[in-house]
Amino acid sequence: MFSFRPGAASFLASILLLLMPFGLVACASDTAMRPLGCGASAVPCLTGTAVVALQTAKGEVRIQLDGRDAPLTAGNFVDLVRRGTYDGTVFHRVVRDPVPFVVQGGDPQSADGRIAPSQYGTGSFVDPATGEARFIPLELLRTGDKQPSYGEVITSPVEARKLRLTHLRGAVAMARSGDPNSASAQFYVALEALPQLDGRYAVFGRVVEGMDVIDSIQQGDRLLKAQVIKGGSLVKGEP
Repeated sequence: MFSFRPGAASFLASILLLLMPFGLVACASDTAMRPLGCGASAVPCLTGTAVVALQTAKGEVRIQLDGRDAPLTAGNFVDLVRRGTYDGTVFHRVVRDPVPFVVQGGDPQSADGRIAPSQYGTGSFVDPATGEARFIPLELLRTGDKQPSYGEVITSPVEARKLRLTHLRGAVAMARSGDPNSASAQFYVALEALPQLDGRYAVFGRVVEGMDVIDSIQQGDRLLKAQVIKGGSLVKGEP
């Protein structure tokens, strides 16, 4: 947990930057001009839940995806898993000091041996059908709302406390650039409860097995294979 002491604000700002894949802002800016949400997006949405097994260099991790509270974000992840997007990728960013923070990976280009490690964290998923990068909007659902909001950062602590999915230890969420509509493929796992990220990044699942494996992952370790092992029904439009 963060304790807000002198200098903590600048520390938090620098930590938030760690979740932002560099080089996406210019490409992602067009997303704000497109329709948002399951009913308008070309990205499939998840109905119900799904369990995904991540085979890593340190062991297996299982995450449960929530298609009820984050249908578009979870659906995007399932679709990328089934495409093999995450196979062979690198956990390129691991932050444990001065406090436990996140393990981040999922950059598709990190699976390409021709790409220098210094470039890991700058890539997104490029749809082979269109040759264009895929971006999804920030998706947040508050208690009492029938549908998630899209593209809207929540900065009010009162509103953030209404969120259905929050950054508890083991939460799985999407990394993005400064544009709230710029998440693509990169994701992270929270090593501790991180309420300061609630409303800024989209949580879409949680680790249900193998959190000890997440705790042991070091920067540079690989995600060998990702596979949907339960559920995973995808639909175009509203679930």
